Amino acid sequence: MKRIIEKIKNWEAWPFKLIYAPLVPFWLMYIVKSRAVWFFTSSNPKLTFGGMEGEPKREMYDLLPHELYPTTFNVLPEEDLISIKKKLLASEINYPFIVKPEVGGQGILFRKIDSEEDLIHYHHFIPVEYIVQAMVHYPIEVSVFHIRHPNSSKGEVTGFLHKIPLHVVGDGKHRLAELVKQHPKAFNRIGELHSKHKEKWDNIVPIGEKYILSYAANHNRGAHFIDLKDHIDDDLVAIFDNISKGINDFFYGRYDIMCNTIEELKQGKNFTILEYNGCGAEPNHFYDTGYTLRDAHKEILKHWKALYNISKFNAALGIKPWPFLKGVAFRRETLKLFNIMKEADEQIR
Repeated sequence: MKRIIEKIKNWEAWPFKLIYAPLVPFWLMYIVKSRAVWFFTSSNPKLTFGGMEGEPKREMYDLLPHELYPTTFNVLPEEDLISIKKKLLASEINYPFIVKPEVGGQGILFRKIDSEEDLIHYHHFIPVEYIVQAMVHYPIEVSVFHIRHPNSSKGEVTGFLHKIPLHVVGDGKHRLAELVKQHPKAFNRIGELHSKHKEKWDNIVPIGEKYILSYAANHNRGAHFIDLKDHIDDDLVAIFDNISKGINDFFYGRYDIMCNTIEELKQGKNFTILEYNGCGAEPNHFYDTGYTLRDAHKEILKHWKALYNISKFNAALGIKPWPFLKGVAFRRETLKLFNIMKEADEQIR
């Protein structure tokens, strides 16, 4: 009973739809005011569906200068191993590296590949096009939520987080299984984590060793967030104003970044963009950072208002929202694709 009460009180662990349910009337209001169900598709004109969901990552990388993101190439599920190894050689990508689906989200099918055996296993089960990306060895992963109205030369950083992937630290006494059960977030994911780490599940983790349980530093994959709002200043805003202007027509979304230090990031040095997400990006800085549910709802509504205003302005310039039937068909195909990927995600360790 105590565990049930704790789950009810911990709103951050509630299902996504439950957290957002009370805000549905506000979203419907924007639909009515815009006279368009898919009003948000005008927000980021260069991204499919405005970046709400289902947008290809290749589309995103093609809009960035090559020096701003890790070495990357795409693989089709029907390609053979020889072809992939040739691409690895040509791209000078060595083990370990990262793989993730071309169209994805929520950390689904995101994996670290340590060996050719891992690659063969992943490639055998994945049913969709995916990305191979060089491993980035900067020590800090951050997310930066940036908004800029099309009529303004200066934007705003509304959220700045240090993201720490789900992990346990060994004590030289306990097995991995025991450390997972003791972890405040990992214990809720025992089935999933056992499937992915079953080969080491009964091993004792050496004292002081940091064992990564998920390299996808997302809230729904158990990552821990540290608020960096005190580091938001004009220098940080200027960096992302310049990047977003360079992308052209990117006005609303979140960047996921690896960097050496926060200060160097502000100077535009020693960082790389893992990816950025458009209008479907959640303002995730209310997780783990002391927000009440009421405050989180206020933050979401503030971002939705900005999204509506950007979309309305762009629509007035002639960037019209997607037609209703086009959006319905796209969402149907995207949902079908996500269901296929979720099934594959459960098969791949």
